[in-house]
Amino acid sequence: MTDNNKEIEALEEVAVGQDGLNEEAGLSADSKLKEALKKIEETATEEDPRPSQHLSLRTILGGDLLSTQMVRSQIWLFVLIVFFTIIYVAFRYQCQQDMLTIDRMEEQLKDAKFKALSSSSTLTEKCRESHVLDILKQSNDSLLHQADQPPYIIQVTE
Repeated sequence: MTDNNKEIEALEEVAVGQDGLNEEAGLSADSKLKEALKKIEETATEEDPRPSQHLSLRTILGGDLLSTQMVRSQIWLFVLIVFFTIIYVAFRYQCQQDMLTIDRMEEQLKDAKFKALSSSSTLTEKCRESHVLDILKQSNDSLLHQADQPPYIIQVTE
């Protein structure tokens, strides 16, 4: 802003010094000053006239870093980085949930295998011939008994 003030003062001196010449040409000092102010307003920008080369904790925490032109020109890069970070976190969370589900289902599968194995061994034990014969001997009302004669083959002629 001090550069703009110096320019305004210089233009006022030029306008006052050339007052006699401007009056002859039909222009007053006020109109010349107004034209100079319009030119200054047109060329004035809201950018930081002195780019900050000094990077310190105070400039970062104070937010001065975010008002620089570099950050403004790279805003889409920051948006893209934030977007990818959100996607990464979401996928990681979903992966962890899937891993927990897989672990829980593996435990259920182990339990089911152990139950099936124990049921199979119990069934095999109960279906053995010696066990079946013992049960038949204990049961008096059963008509089944062990054969006294060996099996023989019946031959059918064609």
